[in-house]
Amino acid sequence: MNRQEIIDILSDKTKNDWLFKTANQIRHENVGDEVHLRGLIEFSNICKRQCKYCGLRSANNKVERYRLSVNEILSTAKNAVAMGYKTLVLQSGEDDYYDTDKMCEIISGIKKLDTALTLSIGEKTYEDYKAYKKSGADRYLLRIETTDKKLYTNMHPGASIENRFNCLFNLKKLGYETGTGCLVGLPDQTIESLADDILFFKELDADMVGIGPFIPHKETPFKDAGNGDFWLALKVMALTRIILPNINIPATTAMETLNPNGRIIALQSGANVVMPNVTGVEYRPKYEIYPNKICLNDAPEKCRGCIEGKINSIGRSISRKYGFRKH
Repeated sequence: MNRQEIIDILSDKTKNDWLFKTANQIRHENVGDEVHLRGLIEFSNICKRQCKYCGLRSANNKVERYRLSVNEILSTAKNAVAMGYKTLVLQSGEDDYYDTDKMCEIISGIKKLDTALTLSIGEKTYEDYKAYKKSGADRYLLRIETTDKKLYTNMHPGASIENRFNCLFNLKKLGYETGTGCLVGLPDQTIESLADDILFFKELDADMVGIGPFIPHKETPFKDAGNGDFWLALKVMALTRIILPNINIPATTAMETLNPNGRIIALQSGANVVMPNVTGVEYRPKYEIYPNKICLNDAPEKCRGCIEGKINSIGRSISRKYGFRKH
């Protein structure tokens, strides 16, 4: 599809059923019916950034900060692998406490557990990314959030969209499976900029793309903005599946925050990945990027059993593989 065709589909609600069915069929033909589970470990909510949409921004003094020790992270990883997870995702704010040596120690320890590993820890140097890769990291998730330079600059004080692009292409160059994604429904965002986001995913040849609706946090400058639209976020996701048929696309937690069946609807509209939280329940409420996240007080075992039941209910099954992109 060209840019105008993407804009037309995003703008036309009469094409929704066709779009979701088409994306689901393309998902079935290219990546199959198995759903890959990624166990999410939120190991630090300390962040040096000031992103205007995120509850972890450093200016938010209402959040109780925490960081897990190396041993706590490895213990959480072991528990997740024992539950059957074949991929773990290490996610945090941009916390400089975890320097290169410490991160490489964590990566090496997790890789001994026979699991694929995704990092989601923000913008780093080329040498940092190279060291993580050498220690065994397989994937890296760095969402662009928006490719609209004016919007990006407003949302990320003191940050550079050029550096964000540079990081993503460095990750591809180093051989990571590279993930990115965008928020849908940001203040002043346009349909045209969403179309550009989708075309950027294609330009990058992203291996994974996570798309979720914007949900405002009360301790951010965007506190008075409205929620993003669930169905528009689903359309962006479905178009991404059509344009990049063989990539991994998660049914994001934010979708289920706005719609009680959000993740199942997403799995039936092109998604093939779910990322249950395996972080201890004592920490989860403190990792509040946006409010009202689901499953905050559920034990990791319960989360896994719950999502497996939902996946089975639509005739899909849990993959026992590492879930790398099928080229």
